[in-house]
Amino acid sequence: MLLGFSLVLSAFVAKCCTLIRRGSASNVFTGIIEHLGTIESLDLHREGGRVTIHAPSLGPSLAVANSIAVNGCCLTITGIHNGRFSADLSGETLSKTSFCLSDGSLRVGSRVNLERPLTAGKEFGGHVVLGHVDTVGNATHLTPEGENWWYGVRVPEDFARYIVLKGSISIDGISLTVARWRDNVVEAAIIPYTYDHTNIRNRKPGDAVNLEADILGKYIERYLEARNQSVDSPLTVADLVRQGF
Repeated sequence: MLLGFSLVLSAFVAKCCTLIRRGSASNVFTGIIEHLGTIESLDLHREGGRVTIHAPSLGPSLAVANSIAVNGCCLTITGIHNGRFSADLSGETLSKTSFCLSDGSLRVGSRVNLERPLTAGKEFGGHVVLGHVDTVGNATHLTPEGENWWYGVRVPEDFARYIVLKGSISIDGISLTVARWRDNVVEAAIIPYTYDHTNIRNRKPGDAVNLEADILGKYIERYLEARNQSVDSPLTVADLVRQGF
């Protein structure tokens, strides 16, 4: 069992290194927020939509067709103008993220977390974040304690299996450590720097937040599923015949 786990971990690390080297082939983020932007327009319809974000501190370094994580959601830049960038939103993006929710969490004037993809030689400060949002959770509280804060987020039942105490989770694109876990509520300890440099400080109870589980947990889950299937379904001559052998 330990050997199998080691192989999965090795494959995972190799895959991440390959993604970083290839650059344009795929994107990897780290959950370390570089900049904040402000939504200037959000045009949504049933099949998709378009968002425009004002990000003057980031604008000069962006280019059309590049990727960027917006609140943890990987988007492709389709237009740039005067410190603003636009991106299209697919129907899949709307179905998995907080962009299309009507609770007011994201609207014109909302601040969003921004991160560019990791490049070769850049410090890997958080954990592997792909920008593929799994689901949406809801903020429960932001409680001050001394100089820090406790940030709570309720996660859906089918996402709870990916939560590991002291493990990593991406909440609105921020790499956070699970410090407490009870009754489907994740709590993370927020230091002043994170509070000041992300949109956590704007969060109120009930706000929708994008969630992405640590990809390592998904690889392990898939490996165990395949391992169990191979035990439960031994290869037969009939199987070989059906596959053309």
